[in-house]
Amino acid sequence: MKLFYQLFITIYPFVAKLISGKNGKARLWVAGRENIFQRLQDVFANNRDKVLWIHCASLGEFEQGRPIIELLKNDNTAIKILLTFFSPSGYEVKKNYELADWVFYLPMDSDTNAQKFYDIVKPSVVVFVKYEYWFYYLREAKKRDIPLLLVSGIFREGQPFFKWYGGFNRQMLTYFSMFFVQNNESVELLNSIGIKENVMISGDTRFDRVLTIAQKFEPISEIEVFIGKHQQVIVAGSTWLEDDEVLVHYAKAHPDSKFIIAPHDIQKSRIDECLALYPLSIKFSEWCTLNKKQSVDSKTSAMMGTNNIIIIDNMGMLSRIYKYGTICFVGGGFGDDGVHNVLEAAVFGKPVIIGPEYSKYIEADGLVNAGGAYSIKNTLAFEKIVNKLFEDSQLYNKACNAAGNYVAINGGATNIIVKYIYEKRLFTN
Repeated sequence: MKLFYQLFITIYPFVAKLISGKNGKARLWVAGRENIFQRLQDVFANNRDKVLWIHCASLGEFEQGRPIIELLKNDNTAIKILLTFFSPSGYEVKKNYELADWVFYLPMDSDTNAQKFYDIVKPSVVVFVKYEYWFYYLREAKKRDIPLLLVSGIFREGQPFFKWYGGFNRQMLTYFSMFFVQNNESVELLNSIGIKENVMISGDTRFDRVLTIAQKFEPISEIEVFIGKHQQVIVAGSTWLEDDEVLVHYAKAHPDSKFIIAPHDIQKSRIDECLALYPLSIKFSEWCTLNKKQSVDSKTSAMMGTNNIIIIDNMGMLSRIYKYGTICFVGGGFGDDGVHNVLEAAVFGKPVIIGPEYSKYIEADGLVNAGGAYSIKNTLAFEKIVNKLFEDSQLYNKACNAAGNYVAINGGATNIIVKYIYEKRLFTN
């Protein structure tokens, strides 16, 4: 396995550079790592403060790491935060995140790169989020006796760690000081390979993140104008084409309802695809422009009245948009990768509808079991459950309560992790 890993970390940068001319994400991945060690050296040269390095694969993992950053910063502003990402999907959205003192791409894993990185950054504590495992960076933390934590970890029986051929993968786990995992199954699996003393069930920090979003909710006036007094609003978030194909028939058949579609990918080609697919749709950016004009232009006002579907063409608003849905659909469940974040909708006490691919996501599985979410396999099933929820107020209210309660009772992971950091005096040892 180590040979395959070596091949991967050698070939991946080469392939990324090779396709960067035609692939936007690859181009960002390559450009973001140019002269990275010199740039790190420039900003860390005069730093004398304690550094928490927190690494996230992408945007989803950032949302799990974010509550830890916020709580630590609120308690101790002297702690400096270095936030790194592997993927452009995370870095490009959060490169100006205000609570991080520095935000960088993670240099590609290698023995030399890891040594250089630690020599420059000198972190006091290292946090990896959920499932990022980079051998040399993990090993270097162990070599230097730097506390290394995995937070919101989730383990499954099918992973290489628990296979006969997974010796190299198991070796990476020995470098962690502490595992904060989401469920008892993860504890039992780690115990089965001899990791017993440094494992704790904390839960998933995403629950804390969405609870904070709900508590500090900021209205979106343009969405409120769009909805008006409509009682039937469907918000579909993080959608792919497979999700649209399930939704579009219902949207065409119900022009009196309102629909807010937030594609997972907001590149122009994907937005154009949505505009072509959904009748009477308009981009959010165009709606905002019309909304500013409509008070002085009767023709513009009439034009706005013909649109019952908004396509969200920006990043960062979806977690608030879910509040405006009567029913929320969360995409991804019709693709191989599985459903996206159901908690952002459930926290507002909204019934959630998802596709069939969700078994690997314990928060989605838990929400279905709690009665706050419904899994559907096709368009007909979608229409059936939506109509039932709209027509049966008792069922609807029950689902709303189940969704909101499920999120509320599962909060608290962030406090467990931060309490451990302080009790073990990780920043003072």
